[in-house]
Amino acid sequence: MGDTRLIHGRYRLHEVIGRGGMGEVWRATDESLGRRVAVKCLKPLGPQRDENFLRVLRERFRREARVAAALQHRGVTVVHDFGDWDGVLYLVMELLDGRNLSQLLEDNRHHPLPVHDVVDIAEQVADALDYTHRQGVVHRDLKPANIVRLADGSVKICDFGIARLGADIGFTARLTGTGIAMGTPHYMSPEQISGGNVDHRSDLYSLGCVLYEIATGSPPFDLDDAWAILVGHRDTPPEPPRIRRPELPEFFERLVLELLAKTPEERPDDAADLRRRITGARAVPTLPPPAAPSAAVAYTPAPREPRLPSWTRGMTTGHKAVGTSTLRTTPPDPAAGLTGGWTTTAGPLAPGAPAAPGSSLLPGPAAPGSSVLPGPAAPGSSVPPGSPVPGPRADVPVPSGTAAADGLPPRPDRPTPPPELLAVLAGRHNAGLSLARLGRWDEAGEVHRAVAAERERLLGPDHPDTLASRYEVGFTLSRTGHAAEALREFGRVAEARARALGPDHPDTLAAHQEMAYVLGRLGRHFEAHQVYARVLSARERTMGPDHPDTLRCRHNLAFNLGRLGRLEESYRLAAEVAAARARLLGPEHPDTLVTRYEVAYTLGQLGRWPEALRTYREVAAARAQVFGPDHPETLAARYEVGIGLGRLGRSLEALELYRDLVDARTRVLGPDDPETLRARHGLGVNLGRLGRWEEALAEARAVAAIREQVLGDDHPDTLVSCREVAVALGWLGRWPEALAVYRRVASARERVLGADHPDALASRNDEAHCLEQLGRHTEAVELYRRVAAQRQERTPWAHGAPGARGAG
Repeated sequence: MGDTRLIHGRYRLHEVIGRGGMGEVWRATDESLGRRVAVKCLKPLGPQRDENFLRVLRERFRREARVAAALQHRGVTVVHDFGDWDGVLYLVMELLDGRNLSQLLEDNRHHPLPVHDVVDIAEQVADALDYTHRQGVVHRDLKPANIVRLADGSVKICDFGIARLGADIGFTARLTGTGIAMGTPHYMSPEQISGGNVDHRSDLYSLGCVLYEIATGSPPFDLDDAWAILVGHRDTPPEPPRIRRPELPEFFERLVLELLAKTPEERPDDAADLRRRITGARAVPTLPPPAAPSAAVAYTPAPREPRLPSWTRGMTTGHKAVGTSTLRTTPPDPAAGLTGGWTTTAGPLAPGAPAAPGSSLLPGPAAPGSSVLPGPAAPGSSVPPGSPVPGPRADVPVPSGTAAADGLPPRPDRPTPPPELLAVLAGRHNAGLSLARLGRWDEAGEVHRAVAAERERLLGPDHPDTLASRYEVGFTLSRTGHAAEALREFGRVAEARARALGPDHPDTLAAHQEMAYVLGRLGRHFEAHQVYARVLSARERTMGPDHPDTLRCRHNLAFNLGRLGRLEESYRLAAEVAAARARLLGPEHPDTLVTRYEVAYTLGQLGRWPEALRTYREVAAARAQVFGPDHPETLAARYEVGIGLGRLGRSLEALELYRDLVDARTRVLGPDDPETLRARHGLGVNLGRLGRWEEALAEARAVAAIREQVLGDDHPDTLVSCREVAVALGWLGRWPEALAVYRRVASARERVLGADHPDALASRNDEAHCLEQLGRHTEAVELYRRVAAQRQERTPWAHGAPGARGAG
């Protein structure tokens, strides 16, 4: 914020009192009015240098801030001011003297709050929601960390407008990296999960989750696996809260279960109705007297088995989303970190550390056994289409403070580190994971390198915690384009784990599997195949053929076989994995659909397009049923259906599909999103196939112009669109113009990829064809010969770069 710590000559920033994914919260003084305030500084992500992006972002920020500032109710945090200072967007809020509900649960050792307090909080929150909903404002991210109880017992809701603003800034929480609506998984309504219409009744559902948690000590679906949590919200009736805590009043249980109804129509009509019912029930003296403020309720919920659909078996249960517990596969929610930081009395957090509990579903590498695998062949996903799934992540280490507790022999030569210091390092490790899952790989790498160095100093180079940090360093190197360095890092981790844990230990195999993934990224598919084969043999021997990690390795091996050109073997293995996953998880489970997607892709590579088209359609239909018709995974499968239709000469059907797809992606992702532009590109290709070349040219030029602005002149997608412009110009007989475009594409590809890359050679071939059409035969022949010679001389490339697919 600069050395002066003064914003616009008015707000004096004193100290950071909270950090989260979206920025920092400072304790500050409004020097004009002499009052204490909290200043929330939001840091935009994305293409910051794009003035167009920043202009739109500032306008949206002003709009959302005005909405928040217009809310004047005792139960809503007051927004005093907002603005843009030195490239940082900021909100000036009232400084609250209290604790949010997550902190209260943590203070109470994760036991539920006293019944009287729970009902009082419910009544106050309902009153505040009644007011905001009547103003037409929906919170969208209600959770314990966004509800603060002040020292005088009053309750305030925080962060109105911030959830939606977070999506604009670039922190939209996404299930499996694919775009489920903003929200925190333990408190998301079924309509948010399905990407449906969200109105005030979604807030009521989230409130039901919050009340359930503060009344029983855990959320209604207290599961460790992110997918299982969402399945619970969508498909599973919650266990009545009085089973967990019998002293809860009957009326309260009825209200909570109504709030948690699966469809909005089954919930209370509005927050006013909810408040009236609570007020009426409180008038009847059936509640226990208020507990003393310092009293902690010594309550342990009865053990229970979660009731989930049969196909979710194998998904583990675990930590709830309060206190210091987090979902293993997901990071702390960025919005929660900011809100939670307002009222903390602790000093500044470690850099990058989450400021408050809560979690969100964001793109990131999958943990062992996770159902949220990065799918192969999903256009625009975080991994290229058809990519192998990265190996399992190491579990977040639990600091023990002693070598014996970690399963290691005592180290008399190394003093036992203080448990408090180990806990700090574990928190920083988790913060690094959170940054990675937000896509902030460079920052995550810095955190993990620092933690790894400190753990090595305190615990030794071969301690599991040290190796867990080094493993994450490898991940960040891989995701920031430093594949060779990542390979070395994973190799060191694998070697150390083999010494300390044994060659067949799951953590050792995870490191080897990640080595294979990076080898594939480097184009060293034969070496990757050898490593995958060894890991698979060990997994089958130690875990069995149907273990999720074994199946994941077989999936990756099938992908790699395709890159080696062994398409029939790739197809057979992928089909076997798909059948096994369907048997174990169900035919509509996301993992099953991921592998069936790979089956369809390989069928296409084999030229078996009727079968590929049928499989893609089945995957698209299943994803529509599971995720909803507008979910990005569903739209990705429909995109591949369009490719299949085009390859089979059914261009009119493909054209209609792409028109619908463009509309859907524009609605879900926006008009300038790369996936929307990819659908528009497909539309243009099929216009050309139908002979409608003027329309095809106009579409290709429009897409190329947007891609140049959004992605850059030399981005592969931009160059593909430019080539499509040249193709259309050629069909229209405008060969001189086509030649200029072909040459530009060829030069750019040579500059970026190298002169002997297949795409660069293909572009020079296009140029030669264009010269031939212009009657410049000598030049054309010379260029054809040069390209042929380069193709003979170059080192054989793998069969197609992963994800390098056309529009069908």
